[in-house]
Amino acid sequence: MKSSAPGKIILFGEHAVVYNRPALAVPVNQVQVDVEILDSDSAGVWIHAPIIDLHAELSTLQPDHAIGSVILKVLSLLDTSPSSTNIQINISSTIPVASGLGSGAAVSVALIRALSSFFSNPLTDNQINELVFEIEKLHHGTPSGIDNTVITFNKPVYFIKGQPIETFTVGKPFTIVIADTGIPAPTKESVGDVRRLWLKDNNKFENIFNEIAQISLIARRSIESGKPELLGDLMDHNHSLLQQLTVSSPELDKLVLSARDAGALGAKLSGGGRGGNMIALVNQAEASQVAESLIKAGAKNTIITEIK
Repeated sequence: MKSSAPGKIILFGEHAVVYNRPALAVPVNQVQVDVEILDSDSAGVWIHAPIIDLHAELSTLQPDHAIGSVILKVLSLLDTSPSSTNIQINISSTIPVASGLGSGAAVSVALIRALSSFFSNPLTDNQINELVFEIEKLHHGTPSGIDNTVITFNKPVYFIKGQPIETFTVGKPFTIVIADTGIPAPTKESVGDVRRLWLKDNNKFENIFNEIAQISLIARRSIESGKPELLGDLMDHNHSLLQQLTVSSPELDKLVLSARDAGALGAKLSGGGRGGNMIALVNQAEASQVAESLIKAGAKNTIITEIK
């Protein structure tokens, strides 16, 4: 039994989304997690995930281990005892870890899909989404819910915490270059730092979140109405607000400026910040040139993706 799940990238609204403002995110199908489940001759549930150098039997993992806890939750939901199950789970991924591309949520989605299908009890997208959100709490403390939603449904999402999920359509395809700083970006830390700032100066930070909310709303309208070229200025504005939230970094700022200098229509950090990824809106003809400039400016890796 095989299953896969895409990566994701946040276009607008990161951090503000934790404070009930909207965010926009889209799937990135150029990278993905693949999970394969096989019957095994060895007793127990064996997990092979070379990406994180994990080769172990389920019962030897800590109870809060991200992958182990997903498997335990699903088996319990399916009323299946791990001790009487002999399977091998192979997990491979092309999504960089801790870079804002949703690698944790993608592993969970692919794993839950594969397990529930293997045991002939496939779960609905809504069930998978709820389950992955519970797992995300282990990774991120107070996750927004955006990673699990975009990756489970594999569609662009307009997301407000605690409100029904809205997927939306892209009026006209557009191209984005994603560049990885190569610096791991644990979301939990930057989210915690923003919370401390917000507690100290509520008014100032509520105003910043309101501005980001406006950007997300205008961005959605621009995408739906087939005017993606308007996203460039919105990205530039959103990046300056994220700098005020202290979640950018010298490396991210350097890549953002390099992208703009190379002809990008706009650029910003994406995700938790302090490392991880930045994104640049480009005309398709200039995508390779912008990607090359980003590598020269220090990016460890780039992905050119068409949002459609």
